[in-house]
Amino acid sequence: MSEDAERSERERMVAGEHYDPTAPELVAARDAARQLTGLYNDTGPHEDERRRLLLEELLGSGGGTAWIEPPLHCDYGWNIHVGEHFYANFGCVLLDVSEIRFGDQCLLGPGVHVYTAAHPLDAETRAGGPEWGEPVEVGDRAWIGGRAVINPGVTIGDDVVVAAGSVVVDDVPDNVVVGGNPAEIIRDLDE
Repeated sequence: MSEDAERSERERMVAGEHYDPTAPELVAARDAARQLTGLYNDTGPHEDERRRLLLEELLGSGGGTAWIEPPLHCDYGWNIHVGEHFYANFGCVLLDVSEIRFGDQCLLGPGVHVYTAAHPLDAETRAGGPEWGEPVEVGDRAWIGGRAVINPGVTIGDDVVVAAGSVVVDDVPDNVVVGGNPAEIIRDLDE
């Protein structure tokens, strides 16, 4: 048996290779994340300690100082890493088949979606079910406006503002405001 054939679907997924999302180990991991997010989403507005403990269990790192308004939805949780004093407003969706990394003091508006899952463009191949992931990274002090979407493989620099409703499909340099669909630089904050 080849070394490649011995690799688990989770190992393939984390490596950014084609993987089978219906593999039992991945189904179980998504179920576990949904149970944790369900518990989190059912917390009351003053259950700070319970929320912190649930985030520490769910997230790959950074749950100790994170503040996320429920509801939160994700695929696995352990592929999400947040910096110090991360804040996400209501209704964020973080599809973390690959790593999602947020720097320190990042702010997410309500309904922000971050996607790392990718699918084949060819319909016949896509119907066969393979997926892969491309990581997303957001720098320090970024502010992602409400209902913005960040697509697979995007890197967003430090001190960036993403306007509400934008769809980010390309990398974004430091110190700019981007907006639109697809998002483009609309202002340089260094000027």
